[in-house]
Amino acid sequence: MSGGSGHLPYSMRDVDGVGAYNNAKFRHRSRLRMATQSLFTNSSKYQCGKFTVGKFLSLLMVSGLIYLFAHKSSDGFVSGEIHDKVENRHTKKDSPKIHTFWRKPPRLPPRLPPNEIYKNNSLLLQSPPSEWASRQKKVKEAFEHAWSGYRNYAMGYDELMPLSRRGVDGLGGLGATVVDSLDTAIIMGVDDVVSEASKWIEDNLMKKLSEKGQVNLFETTIRVLGGLLSAYHLSGGDKARGSDSGVPVTSKRANPERLLEVSKDLADRLLLAFTSSPTAIPFSDVVLRDRTAHAAPDGLSSTSEATTLQLEYSYLSTISGDPKYDLEAMKVLEHMRKLPTVEGLVPIYINPSSGQFSGENIRLGSRGDSYYEYLLKVWVQQEKYRNTSLKYLFEMYTEAMRGVKHLLVRKTIPNGLVFVGELPYGRNGGFSPKMDHLVCFLPGTLALGATKGITKKKALENHLLTVEDLENLQLAEDLAKTCVEMYFVTSTGLAPEIAYFHIEGNSEGGPDGGNKSSQYVNDIMIKPLDRHNLLRPETVESLFVLYRITEDPKYREWGWRIFQAFEKYTKVDSGGYSSLDDVTNLPPPRRDKMETFFLGETLKYLYLLFGESSILPLDKYVFNTEAHPLPIIQSAEQTSHSV
Repeated sequence: MSGGSGHLPYSMRDVDGVGAYNNAKFRHRSRLRMATQSLFTNSSKYQCGKFTVGKFLSLLMVSGLIYLFAHKSSDGFVSGEIHDKVENRHTKKDSPKIHTFWRKPPRLPPRLPPNEIYKNNSLLLQSPPSEWASRQKKVKEAFEHAWSGYRNYAMGYDELMPLSRRGVDGLGGLGATVVDSLDTAIIMGVDDVVSEASKWIEDNLMKKLSEKGQVNLFETTIRVLGGLLSAYHLSGGDKARGSDSGVPVTSKRANPERLLEVSKDLADRLLLAFTSSPTAIPFSDVVLRDRTAHAAPDGLSSTSEATTLQLEYSYLSTISGDPKYDLEAMKVLEHMRKLPTVEGLVPIYINPSSGQFSGENIRLGSRGDSYYEYLLKVWVQQEKYRNTSLKYLFEMYTEAMRGVKHLLVRKTIPNGLVFVGELPYGRNGGFSPKMDHLVCFLPGTLALGATKGITKKKALENHLLTVEDLENLQLAEDLAKTCVEMYFVTSTGLAPEIAYFHIEGNSEGGPDGGNKSSQYVNDIMIKPLDRHNLLRPETVESLFVLYRITEDPKYREWGWRIFQAFEKYTKVDSGGYSSLDDVTNLPPPRRDKMETFFLGETLKYLYLLFGESSILPLDKYVFNTEAHPLPIIQSAEQTSHSV
C-alpha cells in the first residue's frame, strides 16, 4: 500500500482543496472591500463639487480591475476536480461574459491504462445483476454442451476425446466424468444430466468396482469418492447438515442411499492403501478387484497425493457412523506433523516404506500443492475441533504460509508481478522463477485462511482479522492478479500449464505469450513445452473465493474474460471442449482431450462466481480439491477427533 502526503485519499484531498479555495476567496474579497473603502474615505475629504469626472472614471477603473483580479485568482488557481466544483457554484451568479473570458479550460481526469482500471472499484463499470444472471446461464449452456459430447460419444468412459468423438479410460475406468459432473448438474439444476448421471451410477458403478484393476488412490478419492459424497449431500441424504446449501431442490434427484452404498464400497477398497503400508503414509495405487495395494514403481508417493484425502474420509465417517475411514486418513496428517520442514515447507516426494521425505524439491505446483490446501481445509471442515485436537493443522498452515512469503515469493521486472517460485534443490539451492498454473489455487486458499469464509467487510467489522490475515489477503489479491495475467498475456487469452518470470539477476530469457499489447509481455516467459492448456480450474477457483470474500467485482469481470476465451478457442461444435497444445499461437492447435475437471471444477466455479453468494456459502461449506462441496461438520457426533 502506498503512503505519504503525495498519496492522500481523494476525499482528504477534496476537503483540503476546498478549504484552501475558500480561504483564498475570503482574502481576495477582503482586499477588494479595503481598497474600495480607502478610495471612498479619501474622497470624502473633498466636497462633492470637487469630485471630477476624471476621478470618477479612475475610481471605476480601479474597482473593475480589483474585481477581475479577485475572480481570476479564485477560479484560476484551483486545480482538478476542485476547479470544476467551484466553477459550478459560480456559474449562476458571475457575469457570463467576464467569467467566460477569464475561465481556464476544464481539466480532464487522467486516462488509466487498461490494466489499471480494476485497481479502484469506483472506476469499475459494474455489470448489472441481470447481466450476471445472463452470463451464469451461458456457463450452464457450456456445461450442457460439454455433457452432450460426453454422453453421445463417451458415456461410461472416464474422459471424452472430443475431436475423435470417442471415450478413453485414463483414470481406472470408473466413469470418472459421470461422477465428477453429477454435483455440478445438481447445483446448476440441469435435471436431464442429473437423471442420466444418477441412473448410470446406480446401474453400473458398483459392478465396475468389482471388475476394474489398478487405480490411483488420490485421483479416485478426490474425483469419484468426493463426487459421490457431494452428490449424496446435495440430494438430501445428510438431513443433519442439508439446509444451508442454498441449492434449489429439483424434481430430478439422485438416490442418496444408493450413493452412500457405493461410496462405502469404494472407500473400503481404497482403505487397503492405508492398511497395507508399513507406515502412516499410504501406498499410491490400489487394485480394486483384488482388494490389494502397492507402491508406485519408484517406491515413492507424491506428498500432495498422500495428504489430500482427509476431507472425503472424514465426511464419510460422519454420515456412515463408521470412524475407520477418518482414523486411517488422519493418521497421515498426524505423521506429517512429526517430520522436519523448511519453515513449514516440505519436499514433494515421500516414501511410504520409511515414512520420510525423499529429495529436497520444494514447490507449490504439481505434487506439492494440495498438501498446503488440506492443512487449512481439514481444519476448517472440523469446526468443533479447530481450537483443540486439530489446532495443529492451522499452526502448520500458518508456518507454511510464512515460509512461502519468506522463501518463495518474488516480484518480476519490469512491472512487479508477484509470483511464487520453486526451490528445486532445497533451501540451499538456487531459486527457480517457475510457477505452475496449479499454484493458482493459492490465492483462494490464502483468502479462506484469512477470513475463514466470511466476507472481509464482516471480518473487519467484528475485528476478526490480524495483521497477518490482512497481509495474506493482500498476497492473495496480488497472486490472483498474476494468475489472470498468465491468461491475458497470451494470444488466446488462455494460460499455459507453466510460466517463467523475469526477475532481477536472472538472465534466463524465453519467448513471450504472444499478446504484444499486454503490459506484462516482458515479465512472463512461456517455454515451448509448457504452452498447453488443459482447461484447468485453479485460477477461476481463486477468483470465485476472492469475489465471495472481498466482494470486488473485478474478479467476476476477469472470470468472464477467461470463460469467453474458453468458448472461443476450446469449444468443439459436435460436443465437448478440447484442451489446447499451444496458447500462444492463433489459431491454437487442439489436444484431443476433455478432462473431467472441466465439468467438475472449471465450469462449476465459473457458475458460482457469477451467481448469488448464498449458494454454498464459504462459512458453511468447504470444497475438496476437485471442487466437490462438503458441509462443515459442526457436531461432535460420529467423528474421531474428541480430546
